[in-house]
Amino acid sequence: MTSIEEETGTPSAEEMIRQLVKGQEAVVRTARAVFPAAEAANDEPTADLLTQRMQIHEKNAWMLRSLVA
Repeated sequence: MTSIEEETGTPSAEEMIRQLVKGQEAVVRTARAVFPAAEAANDEPTADLLTQRMQIHEKNAWMLRSLVA
């Protein structure tokens, strides 16, 4: 049920960073997809957790992108 693909080979360092960016972005997309359900259920703790995770993973993706830019 994962949206992050498993690596089978040995990618270059730059490709590893690109894969990390994709992984961070996938986590953000998943959290965004779940967020409406938390809001609909008035589940504030879960909504807050999702918000925090999205912020962390968006920042990580941004920082990783700066390495390959």
